[in-house]
Amino acid sequence: MAFRIQTFEEYQEEYRKSVTDPEAFWEDKAKHFTWRKKWDKVLEWNFTQPSVKWFLGGKLNITENCLDRHLDIHGERTAIIWEPNDTKKDKTRYISYAELHDQVCRFANVLIRNGAKKGDRICIYMPMVPESAVAILACARIGAIHSVVFAGFSAHSLIDRIQDSDCSIVITSDGAFRGAKEIPIKDIVDEAVEVCPSVKKIIVLERTGCNIRLTEGRDLLWKDEMKKVTNQCPATETDSEDMLFILYTSGSTGKPKGVVHTVGGYMVFMAYSFTNVFQYPLEPAHSTRPDIYWCTADIGWVTGHSYIIYGPLLCGATTVMFEGIPTWPDAGRFWEVVDKHQVNIFYTAPTAIRSMEAQGLGYVRPYSLDSLRVLGTVGEPINEEAWQWYYENIGKGKCPIVDTWWQTETGGIMISPLAGITPVKPGFATLPLPGIQPVLVNHDGKEITGNGVEGNLCIRFPWPSVIRTTYGDHERCRQNYFATYKELYFTGDGCRRDENGYYRITGRVDDVINVSGHRIGTAEVENAINQHPDIVESAVVGFPHPIKGQGIYAFVICTNSQHDISLLKEEILAVVNKMIGPIAKPDKIQVVGGLPKTRSGKILRRILKKVAEGETSNLGDTSTLLDPSVVDSIRTGAL
Repeated sequence: MAFRIQTFEEYQEEYRKSVTDPEAFWEDKAKHFTWRKKWDKVLEWNFTQPSVKWFLGGKLNITENCLDRHLDIHGERTAIIWEPNDTKKDKTRYISYAELHDQVCRFANVLIRNGAKKGDRICIYMPMVPESAVAILACARIGAIHSVVFAGFSAHSLIDRIQDSDCSIVITSDGAFRGAKEIPIKDIVDEAVEVCPSVKKIIVLERTGCNIRLTEGRDLLWKDEMKKVTNQCPATETDSEDMLFILYTSGSTGKPKGVVHTVGGYMVFMAYSFTNVFQYPLEPAHSTRPDIYWCTADIGWVTGHSYIIYGPLLCGATTVMFEGIPTWPDAGRFWEVVDKHQVNIFYTAPTAIRSMEAQGLGYVRPYSLDSLRVLGTVGEPINEEAWQWYYENIGKGKCPIVDTWWQTETGGIMISPLAGITPVKPGFATLPLPGIQPVLVNHDGKEITGNGVEGNLCIRFPWPSVIRTTYGDHERCRQNYFATYKELYFTGDGCRRDENGYYRITGRVDDVINVSGHRIGTAEVENAINQHPDIVESAVVGFPHPIKGQGIYAFVICTNSQHDISLLKEEILAVVNKMIGPIAKPDKIQVVGGLPKTRSGKILRRILKKVAEGETSNLGDTSTLLDPSVVDSIRTGAL
């Protein structure tokens, strides 16, 4: 069986094989990689405990597959193109596979020199610079477990993540550039580690040159440490089921959950999905120019892990890492970068596309964009209007769009067109990748068969990069993903399957809001709002947002009737910013006298959702409420 599918007929045959004999299918894919010891058994699984193990007994190191195995063939090929925030201050960097290998080995030795060993958890809190990729791969090189935290999160959020996984080292920078802003990254880390006794060392990259405090014996400068080591660092042998990384994601409770992915299965699925979804040519001849691939995500999210670093590097690709933002210094920045580097494959979020659309075509027309071959979207379903704008104005009507559906917990892309192979339909993720077996069920867990139907999206059979556990709390993993429906992985998403069998994600069915492609738990935001001394209770729901996809609408009960409402709202935003970060700040805040609760104390969120969505005329049955009159006051005060 071929690794890369090249026709729709091949896709259909590959999918048939993957469902008929999944173990033989994935064993064939795994043979394309370097293993120190072949697996004894392909798969053991049950979704009840849950327990999933792929390539049991297999030994490997993922960085040997990302770096070492490419060196003889194309060590001089560019692995990472780094495009800085401000090209007037910093030069674009081109880092070859050989140079990246050198830097990863050196930094792996820095970690070892500072006490890191296999199995240790290491927190990475960095901006979008190549050293962040070096840090991630260096952890994997020595068998340490990386926990990357988005550098836009607050000190409080950082504390939660460091403490939960008991991190011994934090890798960070002095500051970060983001558009016209300079962010004091090290100050945030300093605040966090005051209550994180597990942290013994902080390694600091000097990015902005801002003044920082260095604590003797704990804080070390990246450049100084790199001078003390060699570039010789044999990769540590890891088991296929050893942890590769922990990545925290919001859930339906206030505490973020640490999603765990393991080495072998994740590696196989990232390379397979990257190659096939984006149709990236495998191992092109040494003399040819490789396709330039650009994913605009941040490394703090799973998209950055899987499709900026691991997926592309496993396939010997050239991947662009962008430090800036799409609207600075103007709204043509994305398209300037595409032309500058002759990008062939461009992968971004619907939020960014809608934002660019709102700015007008004046920022698009100066650029040719002729190099583009494939366009992609990630993070949330893309609306048809934005899809058409993207297709016509960025792809010039010739680039297929891969509308990818997947999650932090799935590790990689699950449902998506294969570029130029799968017939596309605007707004639809279309068909599952080979090896992925989606099923729709009703609320009772009964399978909904046939086409032209809608239900809750589940997966009936494990794939290599499925979540293994939530760090330190396996029961939470079971409850969140495997307990709702017997013997099924529950995605938490609603889904429609059209008359042709194409899938379209219709939105979350749990208490999670998808803001700009990032999942924000309602409970986490409510917990933050409730820290305000004058807020007695709050309830948060999502509502349609023209740019973000979903916005956050907060209903709050204030104990102080004399409090200035405008000031109160500013204070609430400040509290959420401090407790979580700017990404979780509510777009709308409505002060209410009460919340619609049943006699048992449960908040009827369906009523609040209707109010948030502007549907105030028909709020449904309110007879079960403890005090139905609160609904009228909420309705009349709707924003």
